[in-house]
Amino acid sequence: MDKKSFIGIAVVAILFIGFAYFSSKEQQKYQEQKAVYDAYVDSVARASQPVPAVDSLAEGGAVIADPADADSLAAAARLRQVETLGEALTRAREAAPEEFTVENDVMSIRFSTLGGQVKSVTLKDYTKYAPRDERNELVQLMDPETARFGLSFYVKNGLRNVPVNTLDYVFTPQPVETLADGGKEVVMRLPVSESAALEYRYVIYDTKSPQRDYLVDFDVRLVGMAQAMANQTQIQIDWSNSSYQNERGFQNENMYTTISYRFPGESSIEELGMSEKSKSKEVSSQVNWVAFKQQYFSSVFIAPENVTYANMSFTTDAPESTLLKNFSAQMAVPYTPQTEAYDFAFYFGPNKYSILKKVEFPAGDDIHLERLVPLGWGIFGWVNRWCVIPVFDFLRNYISNFGVIILILVVLVKLVIFPLTYKSYVSMAKMRLIKPQVDELAKKYPKQEDAMKRQQATMELYKKAGINPMGGCIPMLIQLPILIALFRFFPASIELRGQSFLWADDLSSYDSVLNLPFSIPFYGDHVSLFALLMAVSLFGYSWYNYQQTASSQPQMAGMKFMMLYLMPIMMLLWFNSYSSGLCYYYLLSNLITIGQTLIIRRMVDDDKIHAIMQANAARKSNGKKSKFQQRYEELMRQQEAQQRAKRK
Repeated sequence: MDKKSFIGIAVVAILFIGFAYFSSKEQQKYQEQKAVYDAYVDSVARASQPVPAVDSLAEGGAVIADPADADSLAAAARLRQVETLGEALTRAREAAPEEFTVENDVMSIRFSTLGGQVKSVTLKDYTKYAPRDERNELVQLMDPETARFGLSFYVKNGLRNVPVNTLDYVFTPQPVETLADGGKEVVMRLPVSESAALEYRYVIYDTKSPQRDYLVDFDVRLVGMAQAMANQTQIQIDWSNSSYQNERGFQNENMYTTISYRFPGESSIEELGMSEKSKSKEVSSQVNWVAFKQQYFSSVFIAPENVTYANMSFTTDAPESTLLKNFSAQMAVPYTPQTEAYDFAFYFGPNKYSILKKVEFPAGDDIHLERLVPLGWGIFGWVNRWCVIPVFDFLRNYISNFGVIILILVVLVKLVIFPLTYKSYVSMAKMRLIKPQVDELAKKYPKQEDAMKRQQATMELYKKAGINPMGGCIPMLIQLPILIALFRFFPASIELRGQSFLWADDLSSYDSVLNLPFSIPFYGDHVSLFALLMAVSLFGYSWYNYQQTASSQPQMAGMKFMMLYLMPIMMLLWFNSYSSGLCYYYLLSNLITIGQTLIIRRMVDDDKIHAIMQANAARKSNGKKSKFQQRYEELMRQQEAQQRAKRK
């Protein structure tokens, strides 16, 4: 073996020995850390165990007969808890929880000292759906058995870092105080040590101002906590509850029930999705409020200084259950030793646009809670916010019957678009009068290769007669955003909730004149009379419109089945379980449109229109062609020449 080989082997041996020594040291260090961690876990587990009772089983399965032995075991168990948690937290863990209720003019809030949390909220002005004479059960926003709101953090106890979840401890309540403005202050404290405490301060307002009375201030104070807190950068928030079924139709209510949230600085909001069995989403950016939203009511956690992330989810209960969805949100707020307080708030109340629009941060910043009302996106939302809602609210100030309000709303919409409707009918009358000349052009250019010439000649004829081929579609195009906007408005309008009209018990839900013993796919297990009448009126309007346009527009013949039969059937299937107020609106709209058409037909003189058309044709035939028309005709000639060349 040469010198180089010997040196190489020696170097490898030294490296191997060094690696083995280093690995043994790291393994020893790991085992020591693991032992410390296991001891910590065991201590927490022992501390969380209930104190053994006097008649509990001793080691080996023997019954403890001596009360002194039982007392000693209880004392030992408590000592272990004190060693882990400290005396203050141990006392808070042992205390008996209690509940109490605080009310204002619009709601009743039940608090629990276990976790210092809100257990239930009852709204005084709203009842769960029931037949007209049986509406006596008030709306509750959450199931008390599942309501949870807790903070999680670490405190120091000697050399230990002890995890604390406020849901496991009983807060000490102070007497409820009435403030100068009539509000009520609820203060509950959780002693963490002899000199440190976590303090919850709730303020329930009673100002006769809904945007304030549905809003509950929730201030978290860290009194002397800087020395007691372990090294950490955030405090966890765990919020969850289950919502009740409050409306008539499970499917419709579930469709609008979800979790919503808002990013800072955004005027729009985000949602997890609707009418799904379950869904979850983790947002790693800042969020300034999270809402457990139902169709007409919401519970909203508001953090003006923003939470750093939000992990949200929901699951859907069975339709046979009294519950609707189970909500959950895990969030976090930043923490430093300098942190002394968090200023949060809750909104417990209706999804009413006029109320939510006025809810704002203490600094006056708009938080856009009104976006919880699904009014539609883009132009549809604008129509609802700037037209429909102001008119609707104005009418409500003077008229109490919502059936009459909807009727007036339909009439106002029809009056606004009446000039366009009149022009549309005149345009259709012109198309009808010029039909013989269009037929003559079809006979003049019967071949397929002459289609471009025929189209050019037809457009020239329309131009001379002063006809806009799209004139009949303009009213529909103008009315379409209004119809879609109202499609979103009626199911979202809490004002219609519980309002009866004719045979409908609740205009916000479907009306049922016949309950079927079975369920029809895509239709349901009931018959909605408003939906049925709406479908019949749509058929009548479509039939009349088809009779007026089919002769002058042959292309409409191919759409006969869809217009006359398919659309009414689809609307009947779709709207059978929808808002009866919306079906009533569409019914009135169709009937008034038919009436408008009959009136306009009597007003329009075909002979007069024909004379005007002849005068326009004569005037334009003597006029000079525009440059655009000349270029268009030249383009048509070039295309025809190209087609002839291809055929050769």
